[in-house]
Amino acid sequence: MLAIAAVALMTGCASVRFDVPRPSSYAIDHPEETFLGHSFAAQLEATPGESGFHLLDSGQEAFLVRAALAESAERTLDLQYYIVAEDATATLLLYRALRAAQRGVRVRLLIDDMYAVGRDFDFATLAAHPNFQVRLFNPFLHRGPLGLSHLLDFLGDDARLNRRMHNKLWIVDNAAAVVGGRNLGDSYFEMRSESDFADLDVLAAGPIVAEVSRSFDEYWNSEWAVPIAAFLGEPPGKVQLDQILAQMAAHAERFHESEYARELRATDLGRLVRSGQVPLVPARATAIYDPPAKPQADTAEQQGRIASVLRKTIEAAQREVILISPYFIPSERGVGVLGGLTRRGVRVRVLTNSLASTDVPVVHAGYARYRARLLAAGVELHELRPSAMASARRGFSSGASLHAKAVVVDRKFVLVGSMNLDPRSRRSNTEVALLAESTVLGEQFGTLFEEATSPDQAFRVELTQPGNENAPLAWIGQEEGKVVRYSSEPLASLWRHVVSALLGALAPEELL
Repeated sequence: MLAIAAVALMTGCASVRFDVPRPSSYAIDHPEETFLGHSFAAQLEATPGESGFHLLDSGQEAFLVRAALAESAERTLDLQYYIVAEDATATLLLYRALRAAQRGVRVRLLIDDMYAVGRDFDFATLAAHPNFQVRLFNPFLHRGPLGLSHLLDFLGDDARLNRRMHNKLWIVDNAAAVVGGRNLGDSYFEMRSESDFADLDVLAAGPIVAEVSRSFDEYWNSEWAVPIAAFLGEPPGKVQLDQILAQMAAHAERFHESEYARELRATDLGRLVRSGQVPLVPARATAIYDPPAKPQADTAEQQGRIASVLRKTIEAAQREVILISPYFIPSERGVGVLGGLTRRGVRVRVLTNSLASTDVPVVHAGYARYRARLLAAGVELHELRPSAMASARRGFSSGASLHAKAVVVDRKFVLVGSMNLDPRSRRSNTEVALLAESTVLGEQFGTLFEEATSPDQAFRVELTQPGNENAPLAWIGQEEGKVVRYSSEPLASLWRHVVSALLGALAPEELL
C-alpha cells in the first residue's frame, strides 16, 4: 500500500480532461482529383475494380516510401501507429508530416497510448499547428513516468488497458496507403543493424485505400481516441512549435549527410512514388479490421474479424499454407486446424523467431508448448537465427529479430498486416490487414519465405523420431557452408533460457 501511495503521489498531479472538443472528420471524397490518385488510377485503368500493390520488404524502402508519400500529399495525411519512437527516422517522418501541414495538408495522427505516455508535450507541440491533429487511443489516466504510471492504472483498470491499438497505417490523400507490420522507428527501417527487425509492408493504391481510410475514420471518431489537449493544462503555442520545427530542420540537415541518406538517394524509388509511377501488382483485395471497441473474446467466433477471415482462408487451402509471425502461439484449436490440413496433404510451413532472435522470450515459451505436437502433426517449423550470426543479406531476412506478419495460401491468397498469430492479437489488440488474391503477390511472398528459411538464415526444427511428439527436438542450420545440428535452443543466452522457462510457465497464455 505504501508503494502504491508513493506512485500515486508521483503521478497524481496529472489528470485527463474528457471535455475537450472532439470534432468528427473523415477521409476526403474523390481522391482521383489529387495527383497521386490520378496517377495510380491511370496505372490500374486496364484492371477495373482491382487495387495495386508494391511489396516493401526492405526497411530502407519502407522509410523512403513513407517520406515520399508525405512529400506528395496535397490534401490529407492520416497516420495510425502502435509505436512512434523518439529516434532519427520517426522524427524525420513526423517532420515530413509537419511540413505537409505547413503546405495546407490536414494531418491526423492517432497513436496508441501504451508508449506515448510521458510525451504529451511533444505531441501537443505538433498539434499547435492548426492543420496537425493528434489523438491518443485508450489513454492511461495518470501521465507520469513510463512504468510507474502504467502500473497504477493497471492496478485499477486492467481489463480496459490491456486492450491496445496495434494497427499500423500511413494514408495519403485517400489515394495511397502503406499497410503492414512496421511501427515508426529506427529498428523498423534498418538504421541499427544490431537491433533491426525483419519486417514487411505493402504500398496499396486503388479502391482498397477507401476501405483502409474507413477503418482509420472509425478509430479516429471513436470514443477511444482522445485529443492530445485533454492531457495538458496549458497547451504549447507558436513559440514552442517554431522551436520544434527548427530542431527538426537541423536534424534533417544532419541526416541528409548520413550514409543512410546517401543510400536512399541512390535508388529511384522516391522519384517513382512522387510521380505516381511506382510499379503496382493489380489484384482484387479487401481490407479487414477489428472494431475500436473489440471485445474480450470468449469464443472463436468473437475473436475479431481478421482472425475469423484468416481461419476460413487457411482451412480452404488446397496445397500449401505459409505462416510468418514473430510470435506464433497457435492455441489448441489452431493445432487441430493445421494438423487437419497436413492430414489431407496440404503443406504447412511456419517461420517464427528462435529463442535467440525473439525480442520477447516469455512469448517464445508459449510457442514452445506446442512445438513438438505441431512437428508430430507434420507442420514444418523454421526459427529465424539472429542476424549477427547470419550471412549478410539485404531485405526481409536481414533483421536481428522477426517482426513480419503474413499468411500465404496456395501462393494465391496473401494476408498482410499488423496481426501476430498469437492470443493477444486474436483476443485483445485491435488489428488491420489486407487480403489480396494474386498469384504474382503470392509468388513474391513465397520467394521471401524461401530465402528467409534457407539454412544460413533460419533453423529448421525437427523431431529426432519423426511423428513422436515425446521425442527430443533438433535444430538444423548452416554455418560457413557446413550443416550444424543443435540439441537445445541454439545460440540463446542462459538469461533467455531462464526467462523463457520461468516466466513462460507462469504467464497465462491469453496474455501472450
